[in-house]
Amino acid sequence: MLSPDLAPPENKGKAAVGALIAGGSVDERRRALRRARTLATSLLVLMLAIFIATSVGVKHWPWLAYIRAFAEAGMIGACADWFAVVALFRHPLGIPIPHTAIVANSKERIGVAIGRFMANNFLSPSVLAERIRDVDISGWAARWVLRGDNAKNVAQRATSSLNQALAALPREDLNSFLSGAVRGGIENVPAAPFASRLLSLFWAHGEMQALAERLLAWASTTLANNRDSIRTKVSKRTSRLIPKWIDGMVADKIIDGVMRILDEMREPSHPWRIEMTSTVEQLIGDLATKPEMVEKGEELKAKLLATPAVTGQIDALWVSIEDRLESPETQARLTRVLERLLTGIGNRIQNDDDLRTAINRWLRVAVLRTVAPRRTEIAEFIRKVVQNWDTETLTERIELTVGRDLQYIRINGTLVGGLVGLLIFAITQLFQ
Repeated sequence: MLSPDLAPPENKGKAAVGALIAGGSVDERRRALRRARTLATSLLVLMLAIFIATSVGVKHWPWLAYIRAFAEAGMIGACADWFAVVALFRHPLGIPIPHTAIVANSKERIGVAIGRFMANNFLSPSVLAERIRDVDISGWAARWVLRGDNAKNVAQRATSSLNQALAALPREDLNSFLSGAVRGGIENVPAAPFASRLLSLFWAHGEMQALAERLLAWASTTLANNRDSIRTKVSKRTSRLIPKWIDGMVADKIIDGVMRILDEMREPSHPWRIEMTSTVEQLIGDLATKPEMVEKGEELKAKLLATPAVTGQIDALWVSIEDRLESPETQARLTRVLERLLTGIGNRIQNDDDLRTAINRWLRVAVLRTVAPRRTEIAEFIRKVVQNWDTETLTERIELTVGRDLQYIRINGTLVGGLVGLLIFAITQLFQ
């Protein structure tokens, strides 16, 4: 049988009612009900046969009157209980007697009663707080994630859902929206103060100093590697009357002097380094505070955003991201990342008692604040669900659940009624 969520609309009521029946299949319950009903009816027929037989023989054997009284009262009790049992689910003999077919005619009241019962006895704040106080929700979730391939399956479903969501959205509209959001975000960020913070970050972590070191080292190495080329250029620019060896000496002096200056500039105490530090720090402050620098930054930002090449790159960014997200390699990589993330979170929750306790406390508060105030809405939802159930199927399912016990009520009514009738008849004979 389909679950209520998976059943088609026309069978959803039947599936929902069938999901409520626990313990044994419908066929097994139907067979058990049939056996109990046959037994109860057979006992009624037996009482009828005994009544007829004793009515014929009582003239010859007066003591049969006691058995006749037992059978007569048993038939009355059996018929009365049969009527009561049948009236719960349908009209006896198809006759629309008032106050029969109680379940079918009381579906609305059953839904209201179930909803009210759930709201008052399961969803009240005091009951919810007591029930979930000792429930380790986060621990259960962590153990479930770490069990088998659950983390991998969740990651795959999340990746697949993301891909389906992106595929379902209109690509042009999505790209236009995201591109507009990026441009709007850039326009709302002041360029000069942002550049000041970025430059300050690089300077504080020594990135710019390291860049200056690499530039000085590169310049020194380049001079050393191109010494012959420099000599040749110096010789071409001097007088022809000057000997070549003098041109070489002059070029070597120039190269050695420049390399020595470059080596000295690599020292932190060199005046150039001190001047560079002061200049950069002043630039960081000016970018953040001077209005003219802020204005120039905004003008430069506006020019950049108005450049077709920049806007084209922003528009193409999201297309590239979507294309990469749709590729199997990216999806597989994203699945692995999500799986590792879920596994890491599961291990952290399972091994950290304080974190698990804090999460459980937050979840309990969230449940209380979410569920308890909506008890009335949940009760109304239950009422509507019960109201939409198929009446015939609801009646059959309830009868299959409790009908076997009701048939034993018929049996007990036959026997108890017979005994009571026998007792009354005996007392009457005693006083006569």
